[in-house]
Amino acid sequence: MLDIFIMLVAVLIIVLVLLQSGKSAGVSSAFTGGNGGLNLFSNMKERGPEKIISNLTLVMGILFFVLVIVKLIVTQK
Repeated sequence: MLDIFIMLVAVLIIVLVLLQSGKSAGVSSAFTGGNGGLNLFSNMKERGPEKIISNLTLVMGILFFVLVIVKLIVTQK
């Protein structure tokens, strides 16, 4: 039963990540300094639906790790 929850959360994380808009011109520009400098740690304010999707992705990621740790604890007994 726990395996099903882990798979569902994993699928939800994938869907939520795909729904997020790109925050820069690309991953390579974050490391090479394209478009005006290094923007790897730039502060981007999210508003409206973008903020909800971002927060939901964070919550699902935390939930995923908690479920995996619980599964490891349960299976060791």
